[in-house]
Amino acid sequence: MKFTTLLNAAAVVILAAQVVPNIAWAQGELASPISGVLGKIQSVTGSSLDVATASGVVHVAIKQPLATYKQIPSDLTHVTSTSYVGVPSEQQADGTQVAKLVIIFPKELRGAAEGSVLTDAPGATTHSRMTNGSVSKPAVSASRMTNGSVEKGGGSTLVVRYQDGSQTLSVPAGVPVTLVAKEKVTLGAGDTIYAATEKLPDGTLTTNKIFQFIAASASNAK
Repeated sequence: MKFTTLLNAAAVVILAAQVVPNIAWAQGELASPISGVLGKIQSVTGSSLDVATASGVVHVAIKQPLATYKQIPSDLTHVTSTSYVGVPSEQQADGTQVAKLVIIFPKELRGAAEGSVLTDAPGATTHSRMTNGSVSKPAVSASRMTNGSVEKGGGSTLVVRYQDGSQTLSVPAGVPVTLVAKEKVTLGAGDTIYAATEKLPDGTLTTNKIFQFIAASASNAK
């Protein structure tokens, strides 16, 4: 499966999530949740952006200085006991969750889209569904996007923990690994993004951290 196809499949899954908490390593205490907006940019200026989400269009004011992030190639040696990761996976006939991609988030984005989200297989005509915090047994061939803190298992496995649960994932050799790095990017309409947000007393959502999950065009990725 092509890497871009994996990214798009993962995007379909995480677009269902809107509010995200944080989690600690192993048996540590759960941290306070953070909020964020996931979706596709409809329009963007230097001071704001409109994001099409699963629940409608959300207006977000941009605070300066703005930090932007994108994915760069990495490897499993960068996954440590303090890592926060996103892992799209597919359940096999024996129940094993097999990772298709490992996304490593920076410390300041820990908690992004936290939880294990169940979704239909790509191309299915039924609706996707999301489990926020607790995990339900997925249907055969359903995919799952697990975001949480990592506990390394034996061999090629990762135990990813999130609010009220965990997933043990098999990581085959050659699975793509990316690092969400702080880089200057050109945001544009059609980009799939995650914006860490803060809600002001007047109800306005603001952000100073935007992760460009998928660029709508090659020029936007620069």
